[in-house]
Amino acid sequence: MTAATHSPLFPQVPDSADAVLEGLDPEQREVATALRGPVCVLAGAGTGKTRAITHRIAYGVRAGILQPSSVLAVTFTNRAAGEMRGRLRQLGAQGVQARTFHSAALRQLQYFWPKAIGGSLPRLVDRKIQLVADAAAACRVRLDRGELRDVTAEIEWSKVTQTVPADYAPAAVKAGRDIPRDPAEIAQLYSAYEDVKRQRGVIDFEDVLLLTVAVLQDRADIVEQVRAQYQHFVVDEYQDVSPLQQRLLELWLGERDDLCVVGDASQTIYSFTGATPDHLLDFRTRHPGATVVKLVRDYRSTPQVVHLANGLLSQASGRAADHRLELVSQRDPGPEPGYTEYPDEPAEAEGAARRIRDLLDAGVPAAEIAVLFRTNAQSETYEQALADLGIPYQLRGAERFFDRPEVRKAGVALRGAARFGGNDTLLEDAVDLPSQVRAVLSGEGWTPQPPAGSGAVRERWESLAALVGLAQDFAAAQPGASLADLVAELDERANAQHAPTVQGVTLASLHSAKGLEWDVVFLVGVAEGMMPITYARTDEQIEEERRLLYVGVTRARERLHVSWALSRSPGGRPSRRPSRFLDGLRPGSGAAVGRAAGGGAGGIERGFTGAAAGAPLVRRRTQRTPARCRVCGRTLTDAGEMKLMRCEDCPSDMDEGLYERLRDWRAVQARRAGQPAFCVFTDKTLMAIAETVPEEEGELARIPGVGVRKFHRYGADVLAICAGHDVGGDDEEG
Repeated sequence: MTAATHSPLFPQVPDSADAVLEGLDPEQREVATALRGPVCVLAGAGTGKTRAITHRIAYGVRAGILQPSSVLAVTFTNRAAGEMRGRLRQLGAQGVQARTFHSAALRQLQYFWPKAIGGSLPRLVDRKIQLVADAAAACRVRLDRGELRDVTAEIEWSKVTQTVPADYAPAAVKAGRDIPRDPAEIAQLYSAYEDVKRQRGVIDFEDVLLLTVAVLQDRADIVEQVRAQYQHFVVDEYQDVSPLQQRLLELWLGERDDLCVVGDASQTIYSFTGATPDHLLDFRTRHPGATVVKLVRDYRSTPQVVHLANGLLSQASGRAADHRLELVSQRDPGPEPGYTEYPDEPAEAEGAARRIRDLLDAGVPAAEIAVLFRTNAQSETYEQALADLGIPYQLRGAERFFDRPEVRKAGVALRGAARFGGNDTLLEDAVDLPSQVRAVLSGEGWTPQPPAGSGAVRERWESLAALVGLAQDFAAAQPGASLADLVAELDERANAQHAPTVQGVTLASLHSAKGLEWDVVFLVGVAEGMMPITYARTDEQIEEERRLLYVGVTRARERLHVSWALSRSPGGRPSRRPSRFLDGLRPGSGAAVGRAAGGGAGGIERGFTGAAAGAPLVRRRTQRTPARCRVCGRTLTDAGEMKLMRCEDCPSDMDEGLYERLRDWRAVQARRAGQPAFCVFTDKTLMAIAETVPEEEGELARIPGVGVRKFHRYGADVLAICAGHDVGGDDEEG
């Protein structure tokens, strides 16, 4: 399913540092050899980013430039961290820490808590929804199951954006959150939730990051100890970093710049959780000397799939779209993507199942097929359709393979057989390693033929069958290997969460499919109301839905099937239409209306500092200049000063009368909207307007703090006030 499992399972460890670089393309090689100074890797889907950064770490370690224990590589899922550890092990770079942000923070917090706080770390709760329910009960607020999930999501968003309960309401309004209840009520529930946690002596997932940040900020001795341990940082999926994670990274780094970040703004699909691509897009502004490498050679997908992916982004808008990468397929041509319309959702599921049955009969492995949908609620229809045709499927991701009860039990049985195999009657007729494993696992429920139907019995068999398959591959790669050797291999894979491939069609949401790939992908339910989802209303939300479909398209290596249904149920009114994102891309939908290719070419842009000695310096095409005070010329870093475009203590030429008129107008607008005054415009923005006195739309739009939404809503009034006109709108109560 992933690039790791798609490559040979047991490759030979490179025999030298230079051998680590073999097989890398020019851009990947640049990533691998740029070991000093800030490095930003803009990597399109399927361009080998994980290959590039793992070879970078391995090359540095094998060349003696990096100490394994001094490197910290962080990513966003246990699966991705496990894949990274597995690849580093295969490259001979053991000892490197590859973890999620939370795992790395939790490890540090557990170690330093007794020294920083005293006692043992409070218990970490796996799920916070029950605590939210208890907080609601304490506030005498009734929440149904959906509202509980929504309020929990708001609490999580608040914490990763470092928003305290007292600031929730204005922050949520400013961020344009689709709030499930009254903001003041959610703030009350958030505060009560924190009280419940304190009373019970527990912490949640987000507290791990918040507390680690607090300890590192408050204790200079501890932060210096962490910085002495880790001198080199690699951050994968940097477009998904939240403000809280960015703050933690800054504390780890200190004043150093040995940082390599990797990401793709066009794959930002978690902004609802607080993730933002701004840290990736602003990297060169914060690190002017950075080396920037763009990876656009797509090794995953055929030219036909890549053409559709590029077409989707060509119609995109917004800041992420301005930095999109134009992929160039490196594979031989394949079939064109297929588009199918069905009368209803059950017919769509049955149609997909029939196509999958034909693929399986033609020899395509079930593990190389996926059905991807927008919401988990769509899964049940496809589970039933596949089960009706006897098609094996899996719902669970591979990242927790070694935590499954049947896998743990099988590991115990194999370990016992390895220790006492000579006295085990089960192994009497086993002549080689694969037959020994089959014999042992037959006692755990494995059979040569899969059980009929679906459900838990089938899932257990699939797990055991994956172990049998792994044993066959291991024996083929290492002739003469013993059962004890296989057990040692399983232990290393479990530590790295490097799971074997489970044979079964994958059913997954588009969000959970991120980072995975298959030979054949069925994108189902691609209709208006589902893609984009109904509750995506703002331009930003619509664009995120487009990026989500882009992620789905780029999961396919060879064949892609896109489908939609005209109604939900058989006999229903056929009122649905294909997703607007397919307009101009699918046959019969007219010509595509896209944007000119922007920043898409691959290549290398070295910084003016931090480049390798003697290396030629390449002038950047564009670079955002730092904001400077228009009075004294000093570089501005404070957000408020950047809005004014001058230092706080530099003399102001503000029109005091205009400023007061703007404040009076703002008060009226705020009362009408039922919002705090700063939700209309902040004081700093009003001061900037009063100092600039814009005469036309362009001048007003360029003032920091105005923004597109506020410009369209308030621009005419503000320009009229600046021109000395009375815009009316006196408060009815005045």
